Amino acid sequence: MTEVQPNTETTRTRADIEAANQRLETLIRETDFEAMSPQDLLSWVGEAFEPSRAVVSTSFQYSGMATIHMVHDLGLDLRVATVDTFRLHPETYAFIREVEQRYGIEIEVHRPEGAEVESMIQRFGEYLFFDSKAKQEYCCQVRKTRPHDRMLTTADCWITGLRRDQSPARAQTPKAMTVSEYGSRRQIMKLNPLADWTEKQLLEYTEANKIPVNGLYAQGYESIGCMICSTPTSADEPPRAGRWRWFNNDEEMSQEDLKECGLHVPMYQI
Repeated sequence: MTEVQPNTETTRTRADIEAANQRLETLIRETDFEAMSPQDLLSWVGEAFEPSRAVVSTSFQYSGMATIHMVHDLGLDLRVATVDTFRLHPETYAFIREVEQRYGIEIEVHRPEGAEVESMIQRFGEYLFFDSKAKQEYCCQVRKTRPHDRMLTTADCWITGLRRDQSPARAQTPKAMTVSEYGSRRQIMKLNPLADWTEKQLLEYTEANKIPVNGLYAQGYESIGCMICSTPTSADEPPRAGRWRWFNNDEEMSQEDLKECGLHVPMYQI
């Protein structure tokens, strides 16, 4: 587990950026990603991108672990990265080390800027996320989205564990799309290899391949993020009900499509 400080000093000319963007547009237009299995799509990544510029970004939930297992099984030398918000569960920190040992990989760990976190706490308090949806989103931005954005400056292909059955907001998730690098004209290929998998398929694959599982699932968690902001759920609740639970009874905030930290919300990709 290695903390990474992305090198953002590499300069690209406008022409270089436009040429790279055109390449991605052509790949999106001419490749039938929806017909690919997750393994086929990941194998395609290994041929289409330099391994050092393709990254599996994960919080070590079922989908991310299945993706890591497939990458390992296919013999692909892709990067694996995560964001440590400084508020992860102890079980998650321990699990990261377990995953590294199981697959013989070194996971990139990207963290928020300490000064930004301290400034946020001084202005709004340590538990600002209880105050309003806007402050919850700001906390997620400082602790998670910004370090993730910095990580993406070093990538041309971003591989996620998004699935269509996770929430109404994710129901139309494509297997391939492009997103903008924050503050730049540069486009990044965003791939969601497991987008059309059901939870049943995912769990069967996990069990059949003896893939390591985060211990928090056994405690009733269905969606795992930061401590406090992710909690166990009951059998009659949707998977992301445990995220920011204090908003569940707020009529304006109760929709599952609002249960997002910002990484996968288009309005943040500007």
